[in-house]
Amino acid sequence: MQQAIAEVRRFNRTITTHIGALHDRFLGRDRPPWEARLLWEIGAEGCEVRALRSRLGLDSGYVSRLLRSLEAAGLVTVAPSEADRRARTVRLTPAGLAERAALDERSDDLARSLLEPLDGAQREQLVSAMRDVERLLTATVVDIRPTDPTHPDAQHCLRAYFAELDRRSDSGFDPDAGISAEPHELRPPGGVLLVAYVRAEPVGCGALKNHAGAPSELKRMWVAESVRGLGLGRRLLTELEARAAADGAGTVRLETNRHLTEAIAMYRRAGYVEVPAFNDEPFADHWFEKQLPGVARQTPTT
Repeated sequence: MQQAIAEVRRFNRTITTHIGALHDRFLGRDRPPWEARLLWEIGAEGCEVRALRSRLGLDSGYVSRLLRSLEAAGLVTVAPSEADRRARTVRLTPAGLAERAALDERSDDLARSLLEPLDGAQREQLVSAMRDVERLLTATVVDIRPTDPTHPDAQHCLRAYFAELDRRSDSGFDPDAGISAEPHELRPPGGVLLVAYVRAEPVGCGALKNHAGAPSELKRMWVAESVRGLGLGRRLLTELEARAAADGAGTVRLETNRHLTEAIAMYRRAGYVEVPAFNDEPFADHWFEKQLPGVARQTPTT
């Protein structure tokens, strides 16, 4: 581990030097890199201040100081949000838009300067390695937490889940036609809904329905396409299994559609065994269960 830590630190030093993060005049402009990053995150459409704080993981006081500096330079305006007067929205001024465009152009030039000394194979190797680094670093900032099923983040994930099932199935998907997973069924003590976040953005969910003396049901497993391949589905599954065991369940059950091949493969790798149908879910083609380690086997009540 110590050798790996040393390699990470050396990589960090190399990157900060190459991208100019040590200079107060980032990319030759009149502001430091942290102000330049804020201009980029605000974007052409503007952004709520609280969203900026969450996305970048910055202290509210620090963000306020940065915004005051950008306001003083005439690059942004900050005003109450039209949708919620309690919130503030920051927008780029015409000068701010021009500065952001100039930073984009110089950022392209910097990236080009890193690639041009390399031959084609080396460029592909570097870009591929960068993709891997980004993907693995993203995996380190995933935050999974219980969320009320009616919370906007939970609803965002559930809508995306339903839309994907509808898109991938032969006959479409109607969430009201199958086995229920209503909000009251996914709240403690009857159940739980977990939402996964990456930099404050909801990117996945999974839920449990618990039954006293009977197996728990796994429901609403979904991961956004943008973060697939990070092991997020497996992390959600592991957390849900741990919660089921803590609530006294000896077995976890689930049903799924044959078109969800990635999910089926994940369940098999995680130790789920295909069993005869245990409910009449019309959308399901496969039924699985897993005996949780160290917990006495349960049979469903009838």
